[in-house]
Formats: sequence, structure tokens, C-alpha cells
Amino acid sequence: MDYHKIAVGACEKIEEAAEQFCVAGKPSECGRYGNGHINDTFLLCTKDGEQDHQYILQRMNTHVFKDPEGLMRNVSGVTTYLRDQIVKAGGDAQRETLTLVKTKAGKDYYVDSLGSWWRMYLFITDATGYDTVENEEDFYQSAKAFGHFQRLLDQYPVSLLTETIPDFHNTPKRFEAFCKAVDRDVCGRVGDVGREIAFVMDRKDEMSIVVDKLNSGEIPYRVTHNDTKLNNVLLDNQSRQAVCVIDLDTVMPGTAIFDFGDSIRFGANTAEEDEKNLNKVSLSLSLYEAYTKGFLEGCAGRLTDAEISLLPWGAKLMTLECGMRFLTDYLEGDKYFRIHRPEHNLDRARTQFALVADMERKWGEMKRLAEKRYL
Repeated sequence: MDYHKIAVGACEKIEEAAEQFCVAGKPSECGRYGNGHINDTFLLCTKDGEQDHQYILQRMNTHVFKDPEGLMRNVSGVTTYLRDQIVKAGGDAQRETLTLVKTKAGKDYYVDSLGSWWRMYLFITDATGYDTVENEEDFYQSAKAFGHFQRLLDQYPVSLLTETIPDFHNTPKRFEAFCKAVDRDVCGRVGDVGREIAFVMDRKDEMSIVVDKLNSGEIPYRVTHNDTKLNNVLLDNQSRQAVCVIDLDTVMPGTAIFDFGDSIRFGANTAEEDEKNLNKVSLSLSLYEAYTKGFLEGCAGRLTDAEISLLPWGAKLMTLECGMRFLTDYLEGDKYFRIHRPEHNLDRARTQFALVADMERKWGEMKRLAEKRYL
């Protein structure tokens, strides 16, 4: 098989990597797959006589994830535990959670001769991940999936998990980084964004509301996904029901409040994440309610009353934090987030702040819907 067309740059060892895993049959086809921006992802097809098989082969981004061994230990531990829970419930473990494919040496990953880290999963057929919310039912299904993920891992020992990106959702730390970027003003941009800086500073007393309760023990640390976008849930192609939560690289100790909040930030915004016309930006209360209902149903009573009461704060703080990150990157010269036009990160920050402002206008209704009993 000719890998050359896809095996360029850092992925030139794809053939070497593919041959290290225990696949059925012989490779017949391989090509780039999906829209992910972090890892290099390929769909590997093999043929075993008349039988076809499919696998996801990934080169892991060790610039973003600096402890790939710890990350893979997380993925292996969590998927093994999920498989056991799914089997006990009479489910289909090969479809309802990711399945790592072992290397011929019996490991969950392979390090090639260039030092790149590779892993392989069984491909989940007849299921699709969607990049945008097309209707309330899809958003509800994703919420049920992420809530169910919380429920299944409710008894998993959080202490076993490695923090793959330290302080990833630590809002006070993000605020500190933002303040440093303002003080340094390395690109001379602070003078042009006074309104945006003031928006953040006016809310500085809110930054630690959830983290403080985690640290005090008022709410528990849980196994959290930390990237709860719609496209990280596969929906069945026929029934459109949620099948599997994917992309477990950021599974870490955290709070379900932020998993909930990041979904709302991403999926319940009526505009694109980088919309320049801020009049289009608002929180869809109908989508917010659909997600809240699905998430709480999926959690099936595992969340405490304190956690449920903080769900609106999760939505607000994840949106505010994301806006701070965009604005910080803009002030530092657009070094982290990929941009496609000048002031792209500034546009993104403004969109997030506009969404925060609309949440504040709808705060009473957000609280009412979060505390409504759906079960």
C-alpha cells in the first residue's frame, strides 16, 4: 500500500507505526480522517480474506500533551473501567466506549524512530460526530452522553488520573495569566482593547467561585472530560441516539460543573465562536434547557445539590475563561490559537464576552432551569 501521499512531515513514519499494532489482516487503505486540530488522525483499513476492518490511527501531539505516557495511562484506565461498567449493564462495549488496540509488544502506544507517539483505536462504524448543533435533540443527546459518562465513572478513583494539561480549567490561574499579559503589553495592543479589559476586570471577584468550592470540599472532584463539544459525542447514523464519548485526551480530575458549562458555551450560542456582528450573539434558552435536561438525566442523580446549583456558573465562567484566553493570546501576539485573519482572537474574545453579558441578562432563568427537577 502506498502511504506516501499522506505520510508527510512529522507523519512520515505512519507505515512504521501502523505495522506495530495488532490489526486483523493486511493494510489496504489509509487516509487522513476528521477535522481535529491537535493530533494527526488517520483511518486505516485492512482486509482479512473477505473481511474488512477499520481502525483509527493517531499521532499524538506531545507539544500540547507533554506527558503522553500519563495521558495514555488515563485513557487505558478509564476505557477499561467503562468497558466493565457497560458489560455489566448489558451494553455493547466495543461501540459504547473507545477500544485501544495493543501493539505487538503488548503496549497501548508505540514510539517511532523519530520519537513520535502513536496509538490506535477500533473504528466505531455507522456513527458520526457533528461540528455544529443542528437541532435541540442532537444537543440533548450529547448532554445525555456526557452526563452518562459522569455516572459511569462516578466511583472511578480520581487519584489515579494524571493532569494532562495542568490548570486547564483553573479560572483564577487564567485570570492571573491575563493580568500579566495586560501588564507586559508586549505587542502594544492594550490601548486598543480597554473596553474588553474592563469587562474582565469588572468580574474578577467571580473567577474563583467554583474553584474555591472544589478546594474547600464543598463540591467533589470527579473524572471529567474537559472538552465537551458536540463533536466529541458520536451519534448513531440511523437512530441519531448518542453512542459514545470520544477524545479522552483531556480526561482529568475536575468538576462536572465545567464540563456542563463548556458545552453550553460552545453549543447554546446563537452565533459562531468568532462572529464579528455581536448582535447575533445570545444564549439560546431553549438549547440551554435541552442540554440541562439531558445532562441531569444522564448523570442520574449522581450530582449533589451544590453542584446543580452551580451549573449556571459553569456556563458563565467557562465562557468568560475562554474569552480571557482569546484576549490573552491576542495581547501576546497570537501564539497559541490558530488565526485566519488579523484580530481574529480579538473577535473571538468579544463574542465570548457578548455571550457572558447575555447570560447575565438571563441569569434568573438559567438558575431556574438548572434547578428544575427533570428526573
